[in-house]
Amino acid sequence: MIKKTAKSAYISKGVVTVNRRAHFDYVLEENFVAGLVLSGTEVKSLRLGHANINDAYGVDKNGEIFMLNMFIAEYANKGYESHEEKRPRKLLLKKREMIKIINGLARKGSTLVAVKLFFDDNGRAKLEVALGHGKKLYDKREAIKERDWQRDKARYLSA
Repeated sequence: MIKKTAKSAYISKGVVTVNRRAHFDYVLEENFVAGLVLSGTEVKSLRLGHANINDAYGVDKNGEIFMLNMFIAEYANKGYESHEEKRPRKLLLKKREMIKIINGLARKGSTLVAVKLFFDDNGRAKLEVALGHGKKLYDKREAIKERDWQRDKARYLSA
């Protein structure tokens, strides 16, 4: 028997998932908001919040941008129609944004990272992506030190 989901559990607008490690692992330079080409069961699964973008990255294929390794779980009540969980998904961007991203990806060491997956006010699935390059180990240590200092400072001021 298939378990029913309450209507209140669906996400009609707002954040579905966030890549919290993106700011820690990468120096993010420029952000873009893009639409996604999705099938019906993918949208239904996203509305339930069954997605993971932690390992997602963008590539250029014939002048178009695709996100790879973006996980959207299979929809439970799928019937005969389903989708592949980690298939490449096309990003819908303006021409100028695509050119900026393609030129950015051409530089050595740069990558396109998924930052946040959300539904906009019209109920459309959007993906916030950012161009950046990987942080070195000493940069990560500096970020940890800064975060600890901010936490200690807040503790001292509140006491």
